Amino acid sequence: MAEDDKKDPAQKMRYLINGGKPSPVARLPKKDGGAAAFLPKLKNDKKTAAAPEPELTKSKLTQPEPPIQTTPRPDPLQGAVSTLKGLKFNFGPPFWTIASLISMTVNVVLLIVLLALLPNIMKLNMGGALDIGNYLLGGLYSNFEQMERAHITRTIPVDTTIPVKFDLQLNQQTNVVLSQDVTINNALVTVNTGGLNITRALTTIVLPQGTTLPVVLNLVVPVDTTVPVTLNVDVDIPLNETQLQKPFAGLQDVVRPFYCMLNPNALNIDQQPICK
Repeated sequence: MAEDDKKDPAQKMRYLINGGKPSPVARLPKKDGGAAAFLPKLKNDKKTAAAPEPELTKSKLTQPEPPIQTTPRPDPLQGAVSTLKGLKFNFGPPFWTIASLISMTVNVVLLIVLLALLPNIMKLNMGGALDIGNYLLGGLYSNFEQMERAHITRTIPVDTTIPVKFDLQLNQQTNVVLSQDVTINNALVTVNTGGLNITRALTTIVLPQGTTLPVVLNLVVPVDTTVPVTLNVDVDIPLNETQLQKPFAGLQDVVRPFYCMLNPNALNIDQQPICK
């Protein structure tokens, strides 16, 4: 059977691949043999089978022997590299395991807290909750209303110097007191006495110091100076006249529906009904 395999190229290739050993397929009984292929052969069959031996020998001698192929030895370094490449760290399972443990721990803690608060929750009264809401919303509304009506009062101290520069127009009658003796030459003098009458005579007159003379002032006085200012200024600013009025009114409009829902008879600071 081995000689027949060497004649067929396909069988020869299988023979070489199996390392010179007959193929396991060749050991199976052939189709033509049927059940008799499993029986031991007689001596006459051996003689008849041995007759064509010379032809096989000739063909074996004339046919060149196939070259011996040696399989290359695997490189150990390359095998180690391929082994390291095959090793991959699987990040998924540890991550999901840790996440599951954390989630379960948080759920257990929340469950314990809920069970601890459950008796207190059961004790809460609905009426008490409504009272709390009414008190809270009422306080918010009243405080927003007070803020809208509030005033900013402050006393601001002022200590500064103001420059003053202008022309002062004078046109008025006043009295002037002489600071020294004044001599008037060629003055027209009229003197009426019991024994002497002089009318519009030219003379020299000396006005003594301290004499008061009525005069009319008509002139422009330039003023250029600085004036120190020190005083306290009282300031009173109502918020409803500023830009803050609109936000305060808007906050009241936001709170009003909920406040009226809990207390339909609510009153404002002026004791006027809020819910209309």
